[in-house]
Amino acid sequence: MSSHKNVNALTAGGLLVTLGIVFGDIGTSPLYTLKAIFKSVIDTGQHITPDLVLGALSCIIWTLTLQTTVKYVIITLRADNKGEGGIFSLYSLVRKKAKWLVVPAIIGGAALLADGMITPSITVTSAIEGLKLKFPEVQVIPIVISIIALLFIIQQFGTNLVGKLFGPIMMFWFGTLGVIGVLQVIHDPWIFKALNPYYAIHLMATNPGAMLILGGVFLCTTGAEALYSDLGHCGRNNIRISWIFVKLMLILNYLGQGVWVLKNAGSYDPHDALSNPFFKLVPESMVLYLVILATTAAVIASQAMISGSFTLISEAVRLNLWPKVRINYPSVQKGQLYVPSINWLLCIGCIIIVLVFQKSDNMEGAYGLAINLTFLMTTILVAVYMLRKKFPKYLIAIFVIIYMAIELAFLVGNMAKFVHGGWVTLLISMVLLSVMWTWYAARKIKNRFVKYVEIEDYYEIIKELSNDTSVPKFSSQLVYLTSANFKTEIESKIVYSIIQKEPKRADVYWLVHVDVMDEPYTMDYKVEFLIPGKLIRIDFKLGFRIEQRVNLLYRKVVEELVKNGEVDITSQYTSLNKHKIAGDFRFILLEKHLSKFTNLSFYEETIMDYYFILKKLSLSEVTSFGLDSSYVDVEKVPLIFVSPDDIELNRLPV
Repeated sequence: MSSHKNVNALTAGGLLVTLGIVFGDIGTSPLYTLKAIFKSVIDTGQHITPDLVLGALSCIIWTLTLQTTVKYVIITLRADNKGEGGIFSLYSLVRKKAKWLVVPAIIGGAALLADGMITPSITVTSAIEGLKLKFPEVQVIPIVISIIALLFIIQQFGTNLVGKLFGPIMMFWFGTLGVIGVLQVIHDPWIFKALNPYYAIHLMATNPGAMLILGGVFLCTTGAEALYSDLGHCGRNNIRISWIFVKLMLILNYLGQGVWVLKNAGSYDPHDALSNPFFKLVPESMVLYLVILATTAAVIASQAMISGSFTLISEAVRLNLWPKVRINYPSVQKGQLYVPSINWLLCIGCIIIVLVFQKSDNMEGAYGLAINLTFLMTTILVAVYMLRKKFPKYLIAIFVIIYMAIELAFLVGNMAKFVHGGWVTLLISMVLLSVMWTWYAARKIKNRFVKYVEIEDYYEIIKELSNDTSVPKFSSQLVYLTSANFKTEIESKIVYSIIQKEPKRADVYWLVHVDVMDEPYTMDYKVEFLIPGKLIRIDFKLGFRIEQRVNLLYRKVVEELVKNGEVDITSQYTSLNKHKIAGDFRFILLEKHLSKFTNLSFYEETIMDYYFILKKLSLSEVTSFGLDSSYVDVEKVPLIFVSPDDIELNRLPV
């Protein structure tokens, strides 16, 4: 598990692992970024000129500097949640500041998941298209789909072994990017003028297709969010130091592509997959090797995105922003998850995108728009974090003004892609967003109708019921999961279940409450003896990255209490008691359903209808809390009790 103290650790091994985990997405962007920029230029009827090439390269260099280096590497990495990063970790840090912060959090999360479908599609397709330089008749689509399908199939077995190879392979990849770039740059060092931001500003100010160009430029920084998401796996200093090497290699490669484009400006056609400047940086005899290396890097980039999606969903489930889904742990590697439902959702999405768009050129329109929204949402959350940490107000204002301006400009540029595929990503994002918002809003609606009562008012009845031999014993130890935050309260429905709906006699009644904390790995508990020996409450305080295995956690606490002599769970049946045999345990889960008589607004009714559909598709609470179904009774209760007082009847005379 991550800890706050190792977030600053800097080791050679850590640097290598960081190269393999963090920079896959941003590291494969040279495969398509310049091609996308010059394609948009040609589409506006312009010609490729030295000023345009210098301007485009300058835009890329300064986007990597301002967006990736300054915003993410220098500023956002400071916002670590006990060593963890990512948009939901950031939300956990600031959510107490204002309720509306859930909106940027779920928009950013949904957009990141949508990006998880586009990344494998465009990176693998761009890499495999390089084969056409050597084998013009090769069918790209079947190869791409085979690689993507295999990638998703192996997720269930864990990627511990291949994960160890990622670092050295990506180090070789970045080294190759730099070397093949330098081999072009040495023929025309004039290209270093692109380091001057003047050329970027001049291009944006004078070019009629500036916004379209920005849409292409944005592709160079689409993996920046991964730097923050993987903070917990790699550590802040490992990311910061390795980024220096990665950024240098990327810039050298972009400059090398720029030199090639200038030399071949007359014949270069960015619409032709055979003219990708990236693959033109090496002699024809080396193309096949570069394609193999690029494909491997694309798979690693995709793997990082898939793993990131699993982590994102697991956090969303704990924070009640996503339906409860099965989460597996396929290997002993720290933090490695496998979420079957998300795995196959991403797999189907990727294959559909490849089949619909066919070429990486067409996918460029779908790529970038969703992640642009994540960048904007992160800016909002980081600004609130800076407020919470009492940064000077003028610094926060400068941060918000600069990055809102940059990212809104990119958004305008990316919106130009809307009709060229951007709508696909936005549609996927909207579907995912609707799931997150429904799950969150439905919980708020349900909580509004939960009625709490003072538990002290029922102490005497519970004691008498427990000792009343005229009532058949329901269980020796009876356990209820409660959502009441205070020990003085209890849901009226639990009282109804114990006392009225088939009175339940037990030796000991337990109330178990789970509180999801803002920190990632908290595992604390507290025990309150409300009625000594009769009514006991356990409060678990679990981090948002901790699996809520209530059954195991509860058993562990009971064992501790028995060991300390604080409770006696020996069966009270005479024949079993003399042999010191432990009594039986039974869990009661209260499952709410929506009555057809419920009086909700149209919006609330729609939300609840959608919620109950999602609930049917998600894991049951029995499974999600890790309970043994043979020891659980599920009682259905209406979400809202309808009072007969609301009904007016006229009695007719006989």
